Amino acid sequence: MPTDYNEVNLELHRAHSARMYDYYLGGTTNFAADREAVGKVMAVFPWAEIAARANRAFMHRSTRLLAGAGLRQFLDIGTGIPTSPNLHEVAQQTRPDARVVYVDNDPIVLAHAKALLHSTEQGRTAYVQADVTDPAVILASPELRATIDLAEPVALSLNALLHFVPDDLGAHRIVERLKGALAPGSVLVMSHGSPDFAPEEAARISQVYANAGTRIQMRTKEEFARFFTGWELLEPGVAPTHRWRSDDERDAGTVSDAQVCAYAAVARKP
Repeated sequence: MPTDYNEVNLELHRAHSARMYDYYLGGTTNFAADREAVGKVMAVFPWAEIAARANRAFMHRSTRLLAGAGLRQFLDIGTGIPTSPNLHEVAQQTRPDARVVYVDNDPIVLAHAKALLHSTEQGRTAYVQADVTDPAVILASPELRATIDLAEPVALSLNALLHFVPDDLGAHRIVERLKGALAPGSVLVMSHGSPDFAPEEAARISQVYANAGTRIQMRTKEEFARFFTGWELLEPGVAPTHRWRSDDERDAGTVSDAQVCAYAAVARKP
């Protein structure tokens, strides 16, 4: 597995959403084109860092909740650049035997994938280089099959991912294919950008990403909820990311829905 930037084509002249997200989170694995694009986003949406950190906190809370409820298998698609604590670190703090498969199509994530493979002795982690738009490849990958038993419940994580998959690329078809491969008792964890809270800013953000070569389709609450059709939403249902089972309501109250501009939800397969 490549671990050196020189071994993968990073396309450093183009901004990339994963590296932009890394910059929002205070990471160092980003380059001039990414930082320039972030500057343009923050010019129209100054709370981009707040939104990114709220999304990351949702991932941590939902993972702790599910691991605490006994789930031991996690499939995280759209992993992004490793920023500790990663999903497997959070899950294995509660369930040392947790098994986690990470999936991403970004070569820079591949270059850092070894950081995602430091599992506990009892558990296991694996990495799959694949694109969410081809779920059959993900589900058939040897790395996944050697790590996760699809006949047992799996937590499928699609955080801050599907707004990069417009309808004409089959976003709902992709999610239904993934959902259909999972056993009863599995859960779907998702967060997604939305225009509901600040429509003008959301439109400007989408344009900035488009200008940088990345298409975005933010979705309304109703459009987001469609991804969970047929599954049972956990309380509180669909909520802004920072309000979904917040650890501290006082903390949630310091951030507005417009600053986060995203929804989150978790649902269980009957």
